[in-house]
This record gives sequence, C-alpha cells and structure tokens, in this order.
Amino acid sequence: MNDVIYQASDLASGKRVDFLRDARNGGARLRDRDGSSLLFLPESDVQALKTISYWSKQQLQLTKLLEDEIKLTPSALGDLAWLRVFARPDLVEFRDELHEVLIAAISDGSPEALEECVNAWRTTARQLEDPLRRSVLLGTHDSTDFVEAKAVSSKHVD
Repeated sequence: MNDVIYQASDLASGKRVDFLRDARNGGARLRDRDGSSLLFLPESDVQALKTISYWSKQQLQLTKLLEDEIKLTPSALGDLAWLRVFARPDLVEFRDELHEVLIAAISDGSPEALEECVNAWRTTARQLEDPLRRSVLLGTHDSTDFVEAKAVSSKHVD
C-alpha cells in the first residue's frame, strides 16, 4: 500500500485519479476532517477478509467444542449446525482441513480454496441427512451386493 495520505480536497482535484489507482492497487488512505484515516480497498479484498475472518472464528469455536468434549448439539454448533450429521472423528477432520485451507487462503489473499472446502463438506452433510444415502455412503458392502450390468442396445429412435 502506498504511504501517501490523501486529503478530502484531493478528491476534487486531479489527484482523484491517483487516489483511485492506489485504492485499486491495494489501498488508499484518506485523512478525514477529524484527523482519522479512512482506508479505501477493492470490494473483493474486503469480502475476502470478511470470509477468512468468519471461517477463522468458526474453526476456533469448533476447536474449543471438540476440546471440551461436550455433546455437539445443533445449539452448541451454532452456525455450524449443518455439521451435526458427522461423527466426532469427521468433525476433527473437518477442523483440521479447515485450518489448512485457512492458511492457504490467507497466503493467497483469496478465499477460493476455503469456499471450495466448505462447500464440499456442506454437500456431504446434505447427502448424509437422507437415511438411504447415509446407509449407502457409510454402510458396509461386499462383492455380492453388486451385479454385472448388462449392455443395453443404443438404438436411436426419432
């Protein structure tokens, strides 16, 4: 970020182009009339910071819940109530994976990997809520459960 601190009057002059360029390229500071400094960033940067911050908080709260070894009810899980379908070992795996993608997101300055991780876990959670899907996904299977599929003719009918 540029060390220049713009004044409000600069926004009415030719310096507004410089101000916008600096804001676009990592941040521009504007000194308010009361002496406080206002920071202008691209909205995508702010959204990335908000997403990373939110999931960092969730990861810390889940870590605390798992360490306290309390019953993980929807109420205790709060915003993470969608995780209620998972067993404790799966929650530990989620927490650890979340930790790793948070580090990557911070390093990359992008929440993309973080969002992919959370979406994959949410998708799995939705599948596990259905009893039939849950039994297929988590049940035991042996070779007698399967039969060879017969070829179907591929005649095209118009």
